[in-house]
Amino acid sequence: MNNVLSKLLKVLPLLILMAQLSPFDAFSQQKSRPSINDFTAEMEKQDGFYPLYWDENTGKIWLEITALDQEILYYPSLAAGLGSNDIGLDRGKLSGAHVVSFRKSGKKLLMTESNYDYRAITDNKMEKRAVQESFAESILWGFEISAESGNHYLVDATEFALQDAVGAIQSISRSNQGNYKVDPKRSAIYTPRTKAFPKNTEIEATITLEGSKAGSYLRSVTPTPDAVTLRMHHSFVELPDDGYTPRLFDPRAGVNAVSFYDFATPINESIVKRYIRRHRLIKKNPGPAPSEVVEPIIYYIDPGTPEPIRSALMEGTSWWAEAFESAGFINAFQVKLLPDEADPMDIRYNLVQWVHRSTRGWSYGGGITDPRTGEIIKGKVTLGSLRVRQDFLIAQGLIARYLETGEIEDEAMLEMALARMRQLAAHEVGHTLGLPHNYIASAHNRASVMDYPHPSVKFKDDNSLDLSDAYAVGIGEWDKVAIQMAYAEFPSGADEQTEISKMVESYRKKGLDFLSDQDARPTGSAHPKTHLWDNGESAVDELDHVMEVRKYVLDRFNEKKIKMGQPLATLEEVFVPIYLFHRYQVEAAAKLIAGVNYQYTLRGDGGEAVKPVSAEEQVRATESLMATLNPKALAVPHRVYENIPPRPYGFSANARETFQGKTGLTFDPLAPAHVAADLTLSLVLDPQRASRLVAQHAINENLPGLVEIIDIMIKEISNFNMPSEIEASSYEQEIKRTVEKIFLQHLINLYKSKQASEQARSIARYGISKLEFSIQPGGKEQNAHKNYCQKLINQMDREILDPVELMSPIPTPDGSPIGSESYEWLSPICTEQ
Repeated sequence: MNNVLSKLLKVLPLLILMAQLSPFDAFSQQKSRPSINDFTAEMEKQDGFYPLYWDENTGKIWLEITALDQEILYYPSLAAGLGSNDIGLDRGKLSGAHVVSFRKSGKKLLMTESNYDYRAITDNKMEKRAVQESFAESILWGFEISAESGNHYLVDATEFALQDAVGAIQSISRSNQGNYKVDPKRSAIYTPRTKAFPKNTEIEATITLEGSKAGSYLRSVTPTPDAVTLRMHHSFVELPDDGYTPRLFDPRAGVNAVSFYDFATPINESIVKRYIRRHRLIKKNPGPAPSEVVEPIIYYIDPGTPEPIRSALMEGTSWWAEAFESAGFINAFQVKLLPDEADPMDIRYNLVQWVHRSTRGWSYGGGITDPRTGEIIKGKVTLGSLRVRQDFLIAQGLIARYLETGEIEDEAMLEMALARMRQLAAHEVGHTLGLPHNYIASAHNRASVMDYPHPSVKFKDDNSLDLSDAYAVGIGEWDKVAIQMAYAEFPSGADEQTEISKMVESYRKKGLDFLSDQDARPTGSAHPKTHLWDNGESAVDELDHVMEVRKYVLDRFNEKKIKMGQPLATLEEVFVPIYLFHRYQVEAAAKLIAGVNYQYTLRGDGGEAVKPVSAEEQVRATESLMATLNPKALAVPHRVYENIPPRPYGFSANARETFQGKTGLTFDPLAPAHVAADLTLSLVLDPQRASRLVAQHAINENLPGLVEIIDIMIKEISNFNMPSEIEASSYEQEIKRTVEKIFLQHLINLYKSKQASEQARSIARYGISKLEFSIQPGGKEQNAHKNYCQKLINQMDREILDPVELMSPIPTPDGSPIGSESYEWLSPICTEQ
């Protein structure tokens, strides 16, 4: 008893104290946290949007969350990249933007992303709640609260900052370059670029990925492939205020969009809503009349860009000022050099950034957009530095004549390359202003910088080549129209959709139009004027012209295309883009076959929705395309292949930039013909195009069908080297046999294609039989060729489900990017060659 009493007396003071406190007070005292000031007393503080605290002793970064349940914008980016175009982890690459808020749950703050793909635009709170609770949110991170003061909470952001926020591991794995993971021991906060500003807070970290089985792309750009060190950046940004008014999307307007489901929409209207993407631009004097702006759009050029390229980028970017002036905004668009003290990742700077890679690659324009409204918050352009060298190489192949004296005449070649850089800067900045590609512009007198331009080469009066107009100068007429439709202010009380429709009617009367990626990129696409890297109103006329330019250059091509002292074998790198100078115009001309003219049309627009290309133009296109297969056109001049020896020590062949022949170390004179013939024939006999030929002839017998096109092809190819094979060289005869084998291969591919219609496949079998009979017997080489083709056809009939491959394919040297192309062309980010 005494022992029990003694113990009770010892705890009595504590029991009395607990009795004086409420249960909640007792629990609160046990769980109390230090104040933010006390906890961070020994740390270095940066005040800003979300204040930052750096603990030098522990290497930790702390983030002060100043408001709960308040939406902000968060996005990760890559401050220092990998340098590989194939893997795609570029310096300055932006990842997607997330609208997030911090929600408190016990000792945690949950960083929660709102789902703005599904909304209810209504004042009814319960209707909004029904949508919110029907679709998932995403909790991006859970932070443990370490200190608090009032409604402010301090969290340790170190582990969050040291994650692979940009998906670098997935990018490496997706490109089959190895298996990697983040190594925390070799990762740390990068304090020079960790800063807090009034409207944004930036945290940067050095991230090391450790791994194994590194692929060749990765090995080529890392000093130690099992340790890949990048810098990843995290941006926390104040969302724009409610002063921005969204503009509804119109497919005819040539402006990108954000889209979402609005479940508050009346049943008789579309549930999908679309807003265009554009910068906020406010006039000092509202209305359609010209006016100064409250705050101009300013683009900054990366000072790491060397001259004279830097000046070219500034000039090309500045072209957009004219478009905004045309839309009624005075001094609304400006270009400056990024200040030394500015952080390229800072949300406040629209940036044109210069990026290096180990190989030539894409440039692209994108940025950060408020997904709620479509307002562009930050425009960001990435320009690959090797792009300009590829343009210079094309100009070198066209006009270079380096003399034995060592005299160098680079001025015209350099000017063509810089002209393209001006156009490229304007193009990519156009994407960041909200504009997509417009691939029909080249058929309308180069009406837009948002097309992909091929250099326009003309003949002078003395029959020499003229590159002075290789690329257009200044903004195009379409670009002014697009900026007007995106940004122009309409009269008070006017209906925006009515005003846009008036603009559409106006630009179409001027002969302008807009067609984008889905109409141009697929191999079997149908519009006859919509393509990448083409020129001219008539694709066939331009193909004939390009073939003339190509012949002119090939007839004069020699060792003077490279400088004195260069290995002679490197002549091939200059030769490749000239030999394939016609490649894009071939693609453009092929679209006339089973081609269809159309526009982005709304009901009530008037005019024909669909109009097929005339029979005459389809036949003419087929004949011009077959001319590209003529052995005389495909033959490599003797002076070229006789001057390309095997590669010297230290100068291995670049598989991307040279022809990969089958003769070992020596230049294979048949490989270029193989590549060029395969290109033309694969386009003409594309399964979708073949199926459209069948369909168009079934609907209108006056239009050619697949049978007629195949007959023309067989006739033209059979007539090569006529009237007598004796008049053709053995080399040209061998090229003809190469063409026939590839023709047969593509007919077999069509016959077996599950993407082709049944009748297209049936007609392909007809073509195989007709081609077989057209191959005439002759000498030993010709008989061997005929017997080989016959045996493969027999094999095809016996084993229809098995692949029949006449020839191992020779890869085509890289074309795009000759300076862009999009691998993400349906997203707000564009990629261009």
